[in-house]
Amino acid sequence: MAGRADFQTAVDQFSDWRWRLNNLYWITDKAGRRVRFEMNVMQMSLFEEMHYLNVLLKARQLGLTTFIQIFMLDACVFNRDIRAGTIAHTLGDVQTIFRDKIKYPYDNLPEAIRNAVPVVRTNQSELLLANNSSIRVGTSLRSGTLQYLHISEYGKLCAKFPDKAREVRTGALNTVQAGQMVFVESTAEGQEGHFYALCEDAQVKQRQALELSELDFKFHFFPWWKEPQYSIAPEGVIISDAFVKYFRQLAEQGITLRPGQKAWYVKKAEIQLGDMKREYPSTPDEAFEASVEGAYYADQMAIADAEERIGVFPHVEGYPVHTISDIGMDDTNSVWLFQVLPGRVRMIGYFEHTGTGMDGMLDELERRATEHGYIYGAHNMPHDIKVREWTRGGMTRIEIMLKEVKARGLGTVRKVERAYVHDRINGTRRILAKVEFDQAGCAQGIKCLRNYRKDWDEDLGVFRDEPLHNWASHGADAFGGLAIIFTGLAPEPLKPERKPLPTFQTMTFNEFADSTPRHSERV
Repeated sequence: MAGRADFQTAVDQFSDWRWRLNNLYWITDKAGRRVRFEMNVMQMSLFEEMHYLNVLLKARQLGLTTFIQIFMLDACVFNRDIRAGTIAHTLGDVQTIFRDKIKYPYDNLPEAIRNAVPVVRTNQSELLLANNSSIRVGTSLRSGTLQYLHISEYGKLCAKFPDKAREVRTGALNTVQAGQMVFVESTAEGQEGHFYALCEDAQVKQRQALELSELDFKFHFFPWWKEPQYSIAPEGVIISDAFVKYFRQLAEQGITLRPGQKAWYVKKAEIQLGDMKREYPSTPDEAFEASVEGAYYADQMAIADAEERIGVFPHVEGYPVHTISDIGMDDTNSVWLFQVLPGRVRMIGYFEHTGTGMDGMLDELERRATEHGYIYGAHNMPHDIKVREWTRGGMTRIEIMLKEVKARGLGTVRKVERAYVHDRINGTRRILAKVEFDQAGCAQGIKCLRNYRKDWDEDLGVFRDEPLHNWASHGADAFGGLAIIFTGLAPEPLKPERKPLPTFQTMTFNEFADSTPRHSERV
């Protein structure tokens, strides 16, 4: 009787997916020790809340990749004819994931299970079992139909290998049919690419509480503060005013941190610098607003955030508004509006215009002057204003602009001298410490500065020390012109306009009296 009960217990346990995951598999932990796999808080949350299609925005080192691999391996071991696959963005990641998160857990299963479902074929990227189920890892999985698909670090794949990301989107994702399972996970990599689009679309559905179909992605967010290990003894850790305010803002959003968590975050941020919010986000918006990997100005923009120099910084009356522009080769022209104030430069606006040439730019400047009361000073134009396509009637660009600006009463025009790209980048890094940004007026320009990054060398697997020319380079190049003229900038308040006295013939007595100096005013 006892033996029958024990047998039934074993049947019940092996029929329970949760029990199998928490009791059958072994892994190596962060210290390299062999330990039994048991789902942590984050992994359990995903297990209980997963949908058919899942997009995961996460902080680093939460164990989600390990969980997904063991989840898919278990499906293959205990079911016939399953096809599971993982796409990683480098060959090195392929080998590591397969070795440590698939082959090692399988090899350490109880012997009875391995004898019941032995390996038929294996190599460095695929495990084929005797029940005709298989699990594999690769940089691309176009062929075959998959019941389980995991795309690892998809945000990085979209940022560094856009062609490969397109292949994943059109190839591997199309092999998964309705009712099968997909996990797309990554840390954030800026506000572009398919991973960003997936997260944005899934968040909209989540906010609207829509019922998801089998072909809708469900959004999951795994922040750093849900990981219990991300905490240290708070004694001796100095929390600056900027971090105090940051933690207060999180509390206002319902995220209350313990002293040990705050201490961990402060010390980790000292190492991560401008990468902190991307690698260890507290909120989804924060993750995507952070600078991308390889961004030139990641640290400087993070400091600007911490020092609260990105916020509400509107136009200051009494000072002229200047502009700095870049003329794009693909007809995207970028314009920053700024003011030189005592001790700082204030960026109050940014816009891009395409296909409208100089007239379109001047129309927009004129509209803003009328709407906001701007009085323009100098329009700083790039050195190549003389040689590109804004020409008419045999006049150069700068001649036309001088004529148009004067006719419209929009200030003056000044040509910015040419500078090498690295001089412009280094100059921008220096001046960002003295610049403040109006968030509302400069949102797109700020996004450009955060996403202006080095080009990725796919063959060598490193960033080149050359900028990637994409949508972000327009605004960043225009801002770089400011670095060239920065040392010559000085606050020059507008001179008050003196109204001319009316003629004697039209003066009333009161006007004459008002225009005549009092005894106390005479010299």
